[in-house]
Amino acid sequence: MLLVCILISTLLFYLKGPSSWSGEYAIRGIDVSHYQSAIDWSKVASQQLDFVFVKATEGVTLNDKLFCDNWEAIKEEGLRRGAYHFYRANVSPEQQALNFIRNVKMEAGDLPPVLDVETLDGAGKIQLLAGMYTWLYMVEIAYGVKPVIYTNQKFYNTYLSGQFAEYPLWIARYNGTRQPRLADGREWKFWQRRDTGKLAGIEGAVDMNVFQGTKKELEAMCMPDLMSRP
Repeated sequence: MLLVCILISTLLFYLKGPSSWSGEYAIRGIDVSHYQSAIDWSKVASQQLDFVFVKATEGVTLNDKLFCDNWEAIKEEGLRRGAYHFYRANVSPEQQALNFIRNVKMEAGDLPPVLDVETLDGAGKIQLLAGMYTWLYMVEIAYGVKPVIYTNQKFYNTYLSGQFAEYPLWIARYNGTRQPRLADGREWKFWQRRDTGKLAGIEGAVDMNVFQGTKKELEAMCMPDLMSRP
């Protein structure tokens, strides 16, 4: 009888989509990189997803080996997509911005570029903040939209609190149903609430996220039509 119950629960999981989100948030998504290996995006797209962020670049020269495959497949399946850069605070922010810009071709409707900041890499706070401002400025000029800053709650409260007020925040906090609480009282737009999610089409665990807002508010954040820019 126990085995039957387990089988039924598993079947319902894949029929209804991931069960690790809170019903409080209607807009839901995941983020992936080469760590998820090859992904069956047709299976992923059949579940309850509104957006996907995918790793594109890291540091000055590194590119995620599966970025191009993921980037195109996400578009083909009709999912809203976004790309992120893993920031290294001890190397040139200008070269890091160029690494991202050279490798990520965005289109109208794509989510804003994301700067993923999680480590000092031996740099001091002033160097970290100055470099982040440089990267954000260069990428905003290149794409015509304000990038999103991703980090975890502890790193934000320790190093970023009170800075970057004009940039949307994506905060990681895996503490069950407890929302991110930022020291400067700022609101977050995206919340990475679990790193142990399961989805059909992805082997192993995947990060699960929610958006604080409506679909129209999410669309308003996205890449503009570049042809219409002055």
